[in-house]
Amino acid sequence: MTITVHGIDALKKLALENDGDLGTSDWLEITQQRIDTFADATDDHQWIHTDPERAAAGPFGAPIAHGYLTLSLFIPLFTGLLDVQGVTTKVNYGLDKVRFPAPVPVGSRIRLAARLASVDDVPGGVQIAVDGTVEIEGGAKPAAVLRSLSRFYV
Repeated sequence: MTITVHGIDALKKLALENDGDLGTSDWLEITQQRIDTFADATDDHQWIHTDPERAAAGPFGAPIAHGYLTLSLFIPLFTGLLDVQGVTTKVNYGLDKVRFPAPVPVGSRIRLAARLASVDDVPGGVQIAVDGTVEIEGGAKPAAVLRSLSRFYV
């Protein structure tokens, strides 16, 4: 369920509520088509991602998503959790401490669990830090753990 806040003050208040917990996104299936499309877009056609037959005999037993594909899905998963209205511009500012503890096999479903860690004033708006964990359905370890930095300008 998407949390909608109106303006910077509401965003700051949200960070203080429930330790900033934003909940979890809907599940998203990682298909071979998505992996292949990402490989084409990034020119990363390593066989563990794009050759199902060879990958089946490889170390993971199936093709796996690129780590950066998993990371790139943070934004669409995150926008399903938080909608900030009353700002003119929203931009990605960076990432801190990104890790990929477990591979994401083709056919897996992932979701984002997120927490609004901080909201800090910057000239013209605020910078938010979001602690995110990309979970794999039924997995013992997460696919990705990260801190995302975004800026919202008024």
